[in-house]
Amino acid sequence: MKHKIKYTNEPLGRLKIIKDFLPPPDKLILKEEPIKVTMVLSKSSVNFFKKTARKQHAPYQKIIRTLLDTYVAQYA
Repeated sequence: MKHKIKYTNEPLGRLKIIKDFLPPPDKLILKEEPIKVTMVLSKSSVNFFKKTARKQHAPYQKIIRTLLDTYVAQYA
């Protein structure tokens, strides 16, 4: 580190307690059972998702699944 941090024992001023906004661990578990399907997609669509996945360091299938889940949540 180039800059040295200087800590002091000064009062912090008025503090505000923020309500816990994170869900409990049991709400983070995916409850829907996944089901495998076979789809035929255009080559340009698959190439787009693969290119995006490389940039995001994620599997392209997960990006497609998230897109579909988001669409369903919007219109369900």
